[in-house]
Amino acid sequence: MIRALVCGCASSALSADERAFLKEARPWGLILFKRNVVDRAQLRALTDEFRALAGRADAPVLIDQEGGRVQRMAAPQWREYPAAARFAATRAPERAAWLSARLIAVDLHEVGINIDCAPVLDVADPEMHAVIGARA
Repeated sequence: MIRALVCGCASSALSADERAFLKEARPWGLILFKRNVVDRAQLRALTDEFRALAGRADAPVLIDQEGGRVQRMAAPQWREYPAAARFAATRAPERAAWLSARLIAVDLHEVGINIDCAPVLDVADPEMHAVIGARA
């Protein structure tokens, strides 16, 4: 059985305890939240340090950067992206969604993040939970 641990950290920089844990546990990946994000230089330093401590240059770093109300990397440091529902109102919704995803990917790559936890398919349905809303 393959076991993979994805961990998080408490703030925008690793504490001494977190460094010791990462060095010993060698987790598979690190997930980031808004509390971990300040600016490009800080975020790149955090992802680089995580990978060094985890002992793998290819260790996954994850974040939820969908657009709309779900943007852990927010303005003014990063572009503000529309919610997925806005693409439906364009002349080329598939192209608009693709372009948005590409721009988000550029932002993530720049700071060492290689997995976006954005949903692949949220379908707008009258019976869906309100939390989905404009995300579909």
